[in-house]
Amino acid sequence: MGLPVIEPYPLPTRPPEGRVGWQLDPGRAALLVHDMQNHFLAPFRAAPIPEVIGNIQRLREHCADAGMPVLYSAQPGAQRPQQRGLLTDFWGPGLGAEPFAAAIVDELKPEDPGAVLTKWRYSAFVRTDLAERLDGRDQLILVGVYAHIGVLTTALDAFMRDIQPFVVADAVADFSLGHHESALDYAASRCARVVSTGQIVGGS
Repeated sequence: MGLPVIEPYPLPTRPPEGRVGWQLDPGRAALLVHDMQNHFLAPFRAAPIPEVIGNIQRLREHCADAGMPVLYSAQPGAQRPQQRGLLTDFWGPGLGAEPFAAAIVDELKPEDPGAVLTKWRYSAFVRTDLAERLDGRDQLILVGVYAHIGVLTTALDAFMRDIQPFVVADAVADFSLGHHESALDYAASRCARVVSTGQIVGGS
């Protein structure tokens, strides 16, 4: 129970082919930095986290410059059993009470604390005001951890709300390369457009 030790692995070299050709529109899109908290990054021994953080920094700057909202999700520490629910059965008690564990990593610390959503379940839409914060925007760029759990579930939830998800292949991380690639393949074939950081920053 709990999080595994995550051995270093290389990021996928190219996004998988998908079923849709959605194009990002800064007037329609927002960026969600998903669960980039010290607790969730602690299992990584090294790669690919430094590269992922660097790509998220590039994307965050690009999105902010283009007028796109930049939001963050973060699970709270010291959750009570009734708050955590069935997550305990799969992952144990979760984050402890120490503030460091729940904090978003320093490299991505939000300038505006009000941009952080308190997240309770895999999907960042569940028990949050994410949908309201999008304020009519119908595209959501997803980055962060873990690709096959919260990132993928949030992409599925967005899809079912008619919000176009864009999962950034080299700005997410996972338990292993296999988990990472499997999440991208599923997203590309079922609910999202999978893109690279370069495609977004370069505008393609």
